[in-house]
Amino acid sequence: MQIPTADGPADAFAAYPDHGEQHPGVLMYPDAFGIRPTIRDLAGELAEHGYYVLVPNFFHREGATPVIDLPEHIGEADRSALIARLMPLIDGLTPERTLSDADAYLGFLTAQSEVGPGPVAVTGYCIGGLLATRTASAHPGQVAALAAFHAPVAADGPESLLRLTADVHFGHAATDISPEALGELNRSLDTTGIDHTSEIYPGTVHGFTMSDTDAFAPAALRHHWNRLLPLLGRALAKG
Repeated sequence: MQIPTADGPADAFAAYPDHGEQHPGVLMYPDAFGIRPTIRDLAGELAEHGYYVLVPNFFHREGATPVIDLPEHIGEADRSALIARLMPLIDGLTPERTLSDADAYLGFLTAQSEVGPGPVAVTGYCIGGLLATRTASAHPGQVAALAAFHAPVAADGPESLLRLTADVHFGHAATDISPEALGELNRSLDTTGIDHTSEIYPGTVHGFTMSDTDAFAPAALRHHWNRLLPLLGRALAKG
């Protein structure tokens, strides 16, 4: 499917239960490696719990998925070179572009006949978690739940978190954030008054949810589901 945006169409895919019913909407931002079988599996598993999950190619300005060739398994030997190729694209995801795209993604999501009325959720992985956080901050009346995993959620500064009204879960890799930085982040979240959890997943490295990488940690992925599913259930039921 194609999502119209201000800078041209963004290719995307959706996963949802095929029961002829309406479901709460979830906008899922992938990690920097983009849409691929692992991301499709994550979206499909979430959809099995009763959600319409929309996954856009946020690098659409560079072309359709895949924007770079990826190996079937992304090992540590591959990661540095791949990230070096992706960094200019990541740097191009300015807040202005992110929010323009987010308007388009959310408008497309909520217009689907399979998506019910009411609030939506946004989730993301790696750089997608930052995009999810920006999206939730810019749409306080629409986004009721935000979840981000191994993501630089505070990259825009702690003040950016003060605009959040959604219920939040941040799952951090142990190698991505120090306990001191986590404490500072959580104090910022405390000032918002929103329901939130923000924690380091023990023994993890960046990318722990991605089964096609050396970073993958099965126990951490299970914990991710144990945090994500109750969050969505609580927050979207409020609508």
